[in-house]
Amino acid sequence: MAKKKAKQVAKNPSISQPSEKLVRCCGLCGKTKKLTKTECCGNWICDDEENYVLFSYAHNSCSRNHRRYTICSMHFEEGHSGSWQECQKCRNAVETEMYVYYATNEHNFEILNNPPTYEPTECVHCKKVIVLADGGYASTAKGYLCGRCMNKRI
Repeated sequence: MAKKKAKQVAKNPSISQPSEKLVRCCGLCGKTKKLTKTECCGNWICDDEENYVLFSYAHNSCSRNHRRYTICSMHFEEGHSGSWQECQKCRNAVETEMYVYYATNEHNFEILNNPPTYEPTECVHCKKVIVLADGGYASTAKGYLCGRCMNKRI
């Protein structure tokens, strides 16, 4: 029952415990222990970056995920003014496909409404669709190579 209440509080911070004490919880996963506030948007988040193993590419840290994979954090780190949702500098900083990923993924407290459309990224050699957010490609002067073509050293 306590977990259910914590999840309800995570979704609706106006819900309080019977003691009228607001439960702090991570706005991404709902955990209530070992929290910190994000520098970028001031939301409560797990203070869990020590869980990340270098070069593992794991997504097991709420704090690291928000810091590394959101426009919200990039906007803050770049010192841009206004909201990240309206920031043209942020919009122009990365390819549209990555902008949409960074603005709508599960590491955001708030996702971008009406993200821009984009054409799928294709391997310049075999035309296979490449999902930039998934990795496994190479960027060349001529465009992107999928993992298979990259390994052929075309």
